[in-house]
Amino acid sequence: MRIGSMKVKNSRILLPRVRFYAHHGVDPQEQLTGAYFHVGIEADTDFNEAMQTDRLEGTVSYADLYESIKTEMDIPSKLLEHVAGRILQRLFDDFPSISRIRLTLTKENPPMGADCREAGVEIEAER
Repeated sequence: MRIGSMKVKNSRILLPRVRFYAHHGVDPQEQLTGAYFHVGIEADTDFNEAMQTDRLEGTVSYADLYESIKTEMDIPSKLLEHVAGRILQRLFDDFPSISRIRLTLTKENPPMGADCREAGVEIEAER
């Protein structure tokens, strides 16, 4: 895409580290009590129109991205891999202009008997 004399190679919406309280985990106690999780998103989308017009309709709203992610985080699951897959599918379904997503999902202080700040998964997917 071109803006004036510059050529834009990539454009990406970022939500680098959003914190959620959710009920995910293999242990039934984890699903009962819940824990803090962090979700990070890099979503490739063409926001050339927004750069030119200053109108929200020309991009993907990070507030809308947040709401879609929150919807999936609110559904208890055993595995982070499952939650991450659902988030990816929801974002691709809700935002047709997104072509690629890099998602990280981590759980704070996972109950694994180690001094571990967080553990999680990372996935990169394309439409």
